[in-house]
Amino acid sequence: MEDALPWYRAMSAQDRSWVGLIAHAAISAFIAWYQAPGGRVQITADVFGTAPRELTRSISLQHALEMVRTVVDAVEEQVPSIAAPGAEPHLREAVLRYSRDVAFAAAEIYARAAESRGSWDARLEALVVDAVLRGADSEDLRSRAAALNWSATTKVVVVAGSAPPDPVEENLEGLRQSTRGADGDLLVGVQGERMVAILGHHDDPVALAGELVVFFGPGPVVIGPTVDGLMAAGESARAANSGLSAARAWPGAPRPVHSDDLLPERLLTGDPDARSALIEQAYRPLAEGAAHLLETVWTYVELGGSLEGAARALFVHPNTVRYRLRRVSDITRWDPTDARGAFVLRIAIIAGRVGDLST
Repeated sequence: MEDALPWYRAMSAQDRSWVGLIAHAAISAFIAWYQAPGGRVQITADVFGTAPRELTRSISLQHALEMVRTVVDAVEEQVPSIAAPGAEPHLREAVLRYSRDVAFAAAEIYARAAESRGSWDARLEALVVDAVLRGADSEDLRSRAAALNWSATTKVVVVAGSAPPDPVEENLEGLRQSTRGADGDLLVGVQGERMVAILGHHDDPVALAGELVVFFGPGPVVIGPTVDGLMAAGESARAANSGLSAARAWPGAPRPVHSDDLLPERLLTGDPDARSALIEQAYRPLAEGAAHLLETVWTYVELGGSLEGAARALFVHPNTVRYRLRRVSDITRWDPTDARGAFVLRIAIIAGRVGDLST
């Protein structure tokens, strides 16, 4: 094995010793079986029982089969010198039969190990997703994510939607494969009828999230704000889950929809973060800026979006109202001449005025 297998030479001394013990155990078990061919050797116990379970992590199944092949080749080379005259074909056949059983036993062991690791990874992934949803930012979260091969991505978003239909596992596997294909990181959890995906990408996780919507179930899919790193993902998770709870109040919402586009609905469900965001992004810039902007947009939405009506009420020319509304749109990113923008600004101004009265 030292001569034929480069990966064996690169292993630690301890692992090489375990491999040697396995090889010796295999040959010893074969001799015992060959001397009593009517018996059935317990290959797992006799051959692999000496090695620790952790060895399946340092030696892949491919390497394990290469090891079996190398041992078989070495034994077959010695057949002419150890077999009785005329018994060489019988011994070679016995070696092939036994090595086949050893190979199948190795495959079975690795399959069980993979299933065990898969179950453990699923439980660990669920713990990490739950910790993010609870806003945990401990070092345990970082180490658990690293155990799930989460890389040090700089940008993260949380996406919330309904759980995919059956078969759920096939949809989750498609979600994972698509994320890996885009060089992204993924942690996903299904909690009842809701699925939460934590997406990491070095460039644009929002664009990646838009491509993965097809793996969610029917209904709204909400993308939280982009944050720096997994430790800050709790902020994105709160916004995404809040948006998902409120999204049905806006039947015409796009799919996916950003949580910041659902600020009015989130405010009406009692989300304090949405209230603060609306006030800071819409009401405060207008209230602390030119006084006529807040008055103009309020008058305009109160009069049902009538440009001429607002101009008469404000004693200005309609072009002046039109100019002021464009300024409002530039400052707040919401266009008061659009029905949705007018609704958002109306809610923001009401929230701001209520806040001013309470202070």
